[in-house]
Amino acid sequence: MTRQEALALVKEKVHTPELVNHMLATAAIMEGLARRLGEDEEKWYLAGLLHDIDYEETKDDPDRHSLVAGEMLEELGFDGEIVHAVKAHNDHEGISRDTLLAKALYATDPLSGLITATAYVMPSRTLGEVKVKSIKKKFKDKAFARGANRDQIRTCEEFGVPLEEFFEIALKGMQGIASSLGLA
Repeated sequence: MTRQEALALVKEKVHTPELVNHMLATAAIMEGLARRLGEDEEKWYLAGLLHDIDYEETKDDPDRHSLVAGEMLEELGFDGEIVHAVKAHNDHEGISRDTLLAKALYATDPLSGLITATAYVMPSRTLGEVKVKSIKKKFKDKAFARGANRDQIRTCEEFGVPLEEFFEIALKGMQGIASSLGLA
């Protein structure tokens, strides 16, 4: 499936613009991580883009979130590694994050929200004004963007990317699509 086809699928299943933007941001970060780690950029991008495709359907039943998405992607013939990573990005008992892709998606998911929230508090409300230093400061402030699980973000170190470098990769990826996210 091409990126355009995957985005069309996302827009068919997800009707909340903020959620679509979160999925696009996650995809951009995952693509940058794949580049840094020498992995398949297309595969990682698609995993990031599609990871919350079931969220609107499962938001009232969090135990089903990501499992429904995984089943949907499996039926569509997606690579098993993508399916597994999507299922594993939510904390389900029995689904281990035993691949680099699954570990990366798990760490990336909350970071995209932290960076978006950081942009929103900038005077210009744009990603262009956000610096790694700003993200580090907001990361330390546990009252800021509480939904962005800091322990989950820190798992980047499990796949060999130091936290500050992870912030750099993520910010660069999101800045590259800032206009698509409404943050330019």
